[in-house]
Parts: sequence; C-alpha cells; structure tokens
Amino acid sequence: MHGFANPRRFLSLAGWLTPLLLAGGLVLTAVALWWGLFHAPADRLMGDTVRILFIHVPAAWLGMGGWTAIAIASLAFLVWRHPLAAIAARAAAVPGMVFTAICLATGSIWGRPTWGTWWVWDGRLTSMLVLLFLYFGYIALSQAVAREGGSSRIPAIFGLVGAINIPIINRSVVWWNSLHQPPSITMGKSAIDPAFLWPLGLATLGFSLLFGGIVLARMRALLADIQAEARIRRKAAA
Repeated sequence: MHGFANPRRFLSLAGWLTPLLLAGGLVLTAVALWWGLFHAPADRLMGDTVRILFIHVPAAWLGMGGWTAIAIASLAFLVWRHPLAAIAARAAAVPGMVFTAICLATGSIWGRPTWGTWWVWDGRLTSMLVLLFLYFGYIALSQAVAREGGSSRIPAIFGLVGAINIPIINRSVVWWNSLHQPPSITMGKSAIDPAFLWPLGLATLGFSLLFGGIVLARMRALLADIQAEARIRRKAAA
C-alpha cells in the first residue's frame, strides 16, 4: 500500500489502468444490459418489471461499496497517514452517491407495481436513504475542508462513523419485518434462477469496473488540482 503513496508512482499506474477499467466496464455493462433487458425471460410473478434488477442490484452494491471504500481510505489516513488516502476517499464519494441515488430511484420504480406504492419507510429503504444523506454530508464536509484549509481528519472520522450504516443496510431485511425481499445471494448459494443470475453477475462486474475507473479518474483530477494550486502558491510566494 505504501509503495503507491508517491503521487508520481500512483499516476503512472492510474494512467493506463483508468482507461482499461472504463473500457472494460462499458463493454461488460453493455453486454449485461443487452442480455438482461432483451434476452432474459420475464419473471413468473413480476413479469418484465424484473428487468430493473440488472441496474438496481449493482447500484445498491456500489452505493454500499462506495462508502466502504471511504471508510477504508479514512482508516488508512488516520492510522498510517497515507498521503493518497484522503484523496481516494474524496474520489469515491461522488460516484458512490450517484449509485446510491440510482438504487433508490430504481427501487421506487420497481416497488410501484410490486408493492403498490413508490415508497415505504421500510428498514432497507430508510437505511439506504440515510446513506444518501451521509454522502451529501461527507462531500460537503470534505469540500469545505479542502477550500478552507481545515484538518483532513474531520471528514476521515465522519467516513468511519458513517460506516456503521453499512451493516445496518445489509442486515435490515433480516433484523426487521421488511417488505423488501430477503437476501437472494448468500455465501455458497443463490435463490436467483441462472437465467437472471448470469447477466446480473456480469452487470455487477461491469458497473464495478466503471466505478473503479471513475474513482481513479477523479483521483488524478484531484491530484492535478492540488499540484496546480501548489505551483500557484509557490509563484505567489516568490
């Protein structure tokens, strides 16, 4: 991990890895959505509504995965003072927020014909909405710290504290009587028919590669901004 703490070494790696992840993610996502939307069969109970599964589930996965990345990067910053950790956390926040919003939107579209309503204060839905608000708070806090020159420990602590919500989201359908269906995929087994499981897995992989490419691209942009600001300050001091 510390081997890539040098920004120059990180940028040399990210320079070729970013387009690779983005291109691979776009191809896999396009194939998965084509497969799921046009070739997977309609569900016996939900009909064609089930096709939103191929967007909703990867978005939910990456909404939680984005905050998990923030928490890990925040821990690395607080414990090891990793120079790029705070930048990685900031870079993961916006795409994580976008995927969380997509999850909530597609879940509401899915819930309308399935449950008869756009929204219920269900444990899974409510905890996912809390995650979206946590993203808003983290982005605002990290931008304020970057703009005003405050301590980067503040958003890092917020990122760690907010991680408490991730296991709540994951276990909400088990802990409480929930309208949301229970986990369909657990360790070693799946309740999803292979006709849906394969394109779903491919879509999740494709979206994950896109997420990784976007995070790397944002890290490169944030580093460029920091370096440009440092050059301006050196010139002003001279």
